[in-house]
Amino acid sequence: MKIMSIAGARPNFMKLAAIANAIKESNAIKPASPIIHIIVHTGQHYDEKMSHGFFNDLGIPKPDINLEVGSGSHALQTAEIMKRFEQVLLSEKPDALLVVGDVNSTIACALVAAKIEYPKGVGRKRPVIVHVEAGLRSFDRDMPEEVNRVLTDSLSDMLFVTEQSGIDNLVREGVAADKIYFVGNVMIDTLRQHLEKARKSQIMDELNVLKPYALVTLHRPSNVDARETLQSLLECLVEISREISIIFPIHPRTRNNIKKFELEYVLEKSDKISLVDPLGYLDFLNLTTNSYVVITDSGGLQEETTYLGIPCVTLRENTERPVTVDVGTNYLIGTSPSKIRETVNEILTGNMKKASIPQFWDGRAGIRIIQQIINFTQ
Repeated sequence: MKIMSIAGARPNFMKLAAIANAIKESNAIKPASPIIHIIVHTGQHYDEKMSHGFFNDLGIPKPDINLEVGSGSHALQTAEIMKRFEQVLLSEKPDALLVVGDVNSTIACALVAAKIEYPKGVGRKRPVIVHVEAGLRSFDRDMPEEVNRVLTDSLSDMLFVTEQSGIDNLVREGVAADKIYFVGNVMIDTLRQHLEKARKSQIMDELNVLKPYALVTLHRPSNVDARETLQSLLECLVEISREISIIFPIHPRTRNNIKKFELEYVLEKSDKISLVDPLGYLDFLNLTTNSYVVITDSGGLQEETTYLGIPCVTLRENTERPVTVDVGTNYLIGTSPSKIRETVNEILTGNMKKASIPQFWDGRAGIRIIQQIINFTQ
């Protein structure tokens, strides 16, 4: 059997690592009938720290194919991926196409696979479309990721979900129950597998980081693309830094907008905010693990902090990962500076919410996924 996996952006790589490891484990058990695993990197993220370095950190085999698409508007990037991927799919003719998450690469490759027709004699008309991390919904169609999620789920033959809300959402949208598989979270598979290695990272010494500190990430357009919003959030961070030092690995988009809006002066008001370049997975996981609180607009960090038991203050009005709020350590609070300060202060006083690890976040999601694909395609 031949499985083709798609990776295009940083969150994809962490999830793909669990899939690659599960295939390796499956092949070790059944060496007589190994799974051929083809990895396609679309090139949606092309910065070394945000892309190729992750393959090294996570032990993922180097991509067999790189489409080298690069940046562009959503329409241009999606179209370019589709154009380049079609020929790859026709050439390799995989039995299953595995897409993860909700980036442009996810929907672009799923759409090509849904419309492709293999040459006669291949044995199947097109690949089985597998969506890992299906069913998540923010219910905010202004988020490009939400559009990608909904469309990819509608095209997929197998939908693997990380939490109960994913099942509920898909059933509500009319997806047949026999297409839905509750398998757990591959992001947590990868975290568990690399936690010990991450603890050996020297990044805290290299950056002169002292505990306690807050770890901050900001990258969503709604938070960083408008001057007023970005300025308000930066000023809020300056105020928080009076209570706890801040480590801020800064996304290229955020850094560019700080420069574009001439907001450098805001961060210069505090000597307790350390801006650092984007980090590799192991270094970033080390900083996450050692942080007192995480302040973010990321989706994946909401999950990782829940597993690690670290308070996470999410600067968004909605989340597609409600289990991190209902069961985990996540505080969904929006972008009001007063609410952010209030929540962080509450955490700093030690008054944190009680939390637990969600069902099936046990490091075996990748194995469950591969076994179900094998059963489905045989």
